Amino acid sequence: MTDCSTCVVRNRAICAALDKEELEALNLIGRRRTLTAGESIIWEGDESVLVANVIDGVLKLSTGSQDGREQIVGVVYPADFIGRPFGGNTSHSVTAITDAKVCLFSRADFDGFANDHPALEHKLLRRTLTELERTRKWMTLLGRKSAEEKLAAFLLDMSERLVDPGCETVTDEPLAEFDLPFSRQHVADILGLTIETVSRQFTKMKRDGVVALPSRRAVAITNRTALEDLAA
Repeated sequence: MTDCSTCVVRNRAICAALDKEELEALNLIGRRRTLTAGESIIWEGDESVLVANVIDGVLKLSTGSQDGREQIVGVVYPADFIGRPFGGNTSHSVTAITDAKVCLFSRADFDGFANDHPALEHKLLRRTLTELERTRKWMTLLGRKSAEEKLAAFLLDMSERLVDPGCETVTDEPLAEFDLPFSRQHVADILGLTIETVSRQFTKMKRDGVVALPSRRAVAITNRTALEDLAA
């Protein structure tokens, strides 16, 4: 059983559409699970049996090519929804990049609950359409952008989607400063670049006054307009 009252992303996740009584009912079919970095929770090609809200940490969506290489097709952050409701096989694996916590549901139980709660179904539809748009942008990011454009777009995406742990209210304001939740090697893997290329691009952005790098993991966007121009 979960406890929605203590969930740090409850106002941002799809369950934000539910009232107190509905949240209590959702509690009965969910459970918390902690993942260690590198642990998979959903596997490409398997029947969809689980869905989940991400509470903490960052996970990757990936597919495998015929020659065994991995292609990362997306990244999910706290408050994102993972899994495929309403049946079918999953088109990608879901693996924790960092240690993570998820609120896990049996897909069958979640489907039944969603059918009885139209507000949740509507929220899920809106989230699905948003994810579709993100997937289209991701394809453009990996297939057509330069290394500089890739990193700039990725930093903007993180600033918009990472949850500020000190903020208890929903806000559309992007973060001006955040810690990378993973290493630069992970950034390189996600963007299909080498770590040397990622480091050079960070150095160039810092030199040009676009970002500041207070520490190895910290990123402060000092000129968002310039960063948006680089990503365009």
